[in-house]
Amino acid sequence: MTDTLQTPPAAPAFTPKKRVRFDSPEAVALVRKRYGVERRFKAYGIAAVAFAAIFIVILVSDILIKAYPAFTEHRLNVPLTVSAERVAAGGKTDRETLMQGDWAAVAREGVSQYFPEVTARSQRNKLYNELISIGGADDLRTKVVADPSLIGKPMTAPILLSDDADLYFKGHMTAKSERAARAALTVSDTKGDVTVTAGAGEFAEELRIIRSNLSNDAQKAQREVTRLTTALGPLTGDKRAALQEQINRQTATAADLDQRAKAQGGSAIIDAKVSSILIKVNGGIVRLTEVGNDSAKGTVLTPLKAAGAATSSRIMTLMSPEDSRKLSDQQIAWLEKLQDEKVVSRHFNSRFLFSGDSREAELAGILGGLVGSALTMLVTLGLCLPIGVGAAIYLEEFAPKNRITDLIEVNINNLAAVPSIVFGLLGLAIFLNTFGLPRSSPLVGGLVLALLVLPTIIISARAALRAVPPSIREAALGIGASHQQAVFQHVLPLAMPGILTGTIIGMAHALGETAPLLMIGMIAFILEVPQAISQSATVLPVQIFLWSDLPELAFQAKTAAAIVVLLIFLFVMNGAAIMLRKRFERRW
Repeated sequence: MTDTLQTPPAAPAFTPKKRVRFDSPEAVALVRKRYGVERRFKAYGIAAVAFAAIFIVILVSDILIKAYPAFTEHRLNVPLTVSAERVAAGGKTDRETLMQGDWAAVAREGVSQYFPEVTARSQRNKLYNELISIGGADDLRTKVVADPSLIGKPMTAPILLSDDADLYFKGHMTAKSERAARAALTVSDTKGDVTVTAGAGEFAEELRIIRSNLSNDAQKAQREVTRLTTALGPLTGDKRAALQEQINRQTATAADLDQRAKAQGGSAIIDAKVSSILIKVNGGIVRLTEVGNDSAKGTVLTPLKAAGAATSSRIMTLMSPEDSRKLSDQQIAWLEKLQDEKVVSRHFNSRFLFSGDSREAELAGILGGLVGSALTMLVTLGLCLPIGVGAAIYLEEFAPKNRITDLIEVNINNLAAVPSIVFGLLGLAIFLNTFGLPRSSPLVGGLVLALLVLPTIIISARAALRAVPPSIREAALGIGASHQQAVFQHVLPLAMPGILTGTIIGMAHALGETAPLLMIGMIAFILEVPQAISQSATVLPVQIFLWSDLPELAFQAKTAAAIVVLLIFLFVMNGAAIMLRKRFERRW
């Protein structure tokens, strides 16, 4: 057989590429375009960061502004003498006897010296029960219990005001404006209904404000009529008749307000639907019931020292109508008198940080939730960190690669995405109903949250172990170390920073959880601060949730302040974990 010699194919002819000059217009345009794309990308990144930073600043600023009132409180500092008959039954001054004394009566006696005219039962209730906190004498009691020798001696007693009175002094009850009268006012009497006369046009500005508010209220009433009329369409029967009656009342109210707003000259009637006007004159306070340009009629709220002309007086306008705020004009007059007597002072609200929860906003504190959160996080960390790291080490370093371990890995990844409420249901069914563990305790809360964050810690720990270079293992094995020694003495220390990072993420997630804890009963109202993991407790997220649902205005500030404390608690916890991570950090 003859071999055939084949001629190799000819190489293609070399075609030199076109030489591109880097200083040519095309090259310069291409470079300029590339740099332009880079600049735009950089600008987009900076804009995104700035956009996120602006929202963070707005969020934090809003929380801090709303939280600031909760960190201060108003108290009365009244001179009084603690009577032994009130607090020391049988002359005993031991702690138990003093704690059971009638301290509320002592506080009432101290305040009553400024209002001797308040004798009616209804008025006394408005003064003592609504302006003074139910725990108003707690600080006084603590002071006397610590030093029983104060009994029977003159002293200055701290008396806590109610949340509504506190909000008034903080300016959250109603906006108000106050000015000095331009001319001398003349009052006809010291009590009861009086007539106030002044120079020409003295009350013109107040009259304008009243009519402006009446016009605004008339427009609001008319908009409400329009809304209700739209909702009337599909209704029939009794519901339609009830809504029609409401529309008729609202229409009449709008017409009345509009007529009063458009009245020319003369005077304006001041009732509970318009701004209140109070006059501080001759040591007393008069509420105006009818006002004209240069004269007015009113009712004395706190007695005047003398009738006739006053050398100086002040006119105060409360912008919110009386029927739209919790404090009446009479109660505000009492508070103004106390302030004029210089017995009202503002202090840091230490009880917010160092007392438990309360139904009274001025007495409510976060110590119970703070301690409950710390105990719950302690249980969570004590369970999920060793179990999670141990599981990660076994799955990553020792477990054989087969279908069983693949199934376990898939389940771990799936558990990381399960809604947190499911873990709450699991805790309710297993820990409470089956094992009978104490309800609403940090022990059960920690168990539930440990199950919640365990998948996150396992996944992050495996990733940290996987990130250690194989040369570390090979070097350890090469010098005679066993597999176990290589993992625990060489690989694990280098993986600890990554493991702690995952732990920080998991614990931060657990700290902010509310839904699973609600399922195990940590929504209960807990007055006492827990002392052990088996006692009933609540946590800060649940306390924030509960406070946010309460109607009292003071609890809005408490909610924001609790959020601030929760963020600080989170920063402290993360800071400690970051410092610990830095200690384990190694470079290779």
